[in-house]
Amino acid sequence: MTQYMIGVDIGTTSTKVAAFDAVGRLVASANEAYPLIQTAPGMAEQDPARLEAAVGAGVRAVVASLPPNAVAGLSFSAAMHSLLLLDASGQPLTHVLTWADNRAQAAAAALQAHPARATLFERLGVPLQAMTPLAKLMHLQQAQPALMARAAKVVGIKAYLMARLTGQLVVDEALANATGLFDRHQRRWDPQALRLAGVTAAQLPRLVAPTTTLALTFQGAAALGVAASVPLIVGASDGLLSNVGVGAEPGDLVVTIGTSGAVRQTTTRPTADPAGALFTYNLAPGLWVTGGPINNGGNVLRWVQQTLMPEASYDQLTALAAGVPAGARGLLFLPYLNGERAPLWSGAARGSFIGLTPQHDRAAMIRAALEGVVFALVGVSQQVTALAGPAQRVLADGGFANSPLWCQVLADALGQPVTIPGGRTSTAWGAAKLGWQTLGVTPPPAPTTGRVYVPQPAASATYRRLLPVWQQATAALTATNAALSAFQQENG
Repeated sequence: MTQYMIGVDIGTTSTKVAAFDAVGRLVASANEAYPLIQTAPGMAEQDPARLEAAVGAGVRAVVASLPPNAVAGLSFSAAMHSLLLLDASGQPLTHVLTWADNRAQAAAAALQAHPARATLFERLGVPLQAMTPLAKLMHLQQAQPALMARAAKVVGIKAYLMARLTGQLVVDEALANATGLFDRHQRRWDPQALRLAGVTAAQLPRLVAPTTTLALTFQGAAALGVAASVPLIVGASDGLLSNVGVGAEPGDLVVTIGTSGAVRQTTTRPTADPAGALFTYNLAPGLWVTGGPINNGGNVLRWVQQTLMPEASYDQLTALAAGVPAGARGLLFLPYLNGERAPLWSGAARGSFIGLTPQHDRAAMIRAALEGVVFALVGVSQQVTALAGPAQRVLADGGFANSPLWCQVLADALGQPVTIPGGRTSTAWGAAKLGWQTLGVTPPPAPTTGRVYVPQPAASATYRRLLPVWQQATAALTATNAALSAFQQENG
């Protein structure tokens, strides 16, 4: 009987579950959405109970579409940088603080000013910014010391769900690498980072390899609709597994736009960005991923839809934008609706339309918004390739890969062909592929061909002209945005 590996990808606004056979064929999938809680400035939280229910519902839906007893294993991916405090009985004391929660700006500034900043960053491999659990814990120690005093355990969302399903509190080293608490060279919790965060190693999950298998409890198996004998593979982070899923080789640049976005390049050496603006995470022995994340990706298109054309579908929005020439007739959009991570690392960054005239309509504004997200990614890619070397290939994945216009804009702005590897959901497939390898099955390589978007010379020339203007506008508005951010904080 054919067996299937189920990849579970716990994301910012939904959990994607997909079943693959041993040759990588997608046979069933489900997507369970949940809201991002943003009821205060800088806040971006998730309800852990909603996430747990989404994981259970998604897995059960996929299992129900498979033959009986056909699940070979479950392998997990999760978004990076989440933080959840648990009491002594393992119950949540807080919501999940996601990567997008930027209330730890003051703590991040303290890290940036720390005398040991450079050596700390070199060990941790993650920018010392508000997204990290390190900065979040420093913030909570200052803002809510009584809450921190009650915290028996300090975890991320995947570690919490592992504990709920298996009774074991563990975290894979790939996700640990993104916390700001992990020494990537010694492969242990970093003593100096722990002191800064005000926590001990005993409060953190046990470190394990991504290929670690755990046994489900009977309750955990029932919640997922599988037999208790089905192994759970701990897996890794979404960014690393996305690179695995698209088959990125050393030198390949992977561009992702989901809710947020990222640029990642697979390398054979553990680089360290002298400016401290890029991350470097260990993917496998001898393989590393260097890159930078942006805060604003698909959420920009969702905002555009809700604000400008709530009655329209995404396809209708992009169809309108496709009728506008590259450069949106001189209209620029700074996409910083939720602050920005790389390359700005500023929670005070704000979105702007620049260059509006009476000749600009909704179609031009939609086009400018899509181009603004791509310009942000191009800026990160310039930093990544300056550090890790020129990109041999550009591979793209995420929800935006379903938009021919957005993919073409990316190819035009990068001035390089962009390949969309076909046939698989990259992060879920990356998790499933890791799961198969853990069980001793070697799946075929990810497809090296797919739809290829070739730069259009005229559009590329337009973007070469406008990108420096866009970057100048970002720099010029730094002080203005800081003042507006302060006003918004004061006035809710």
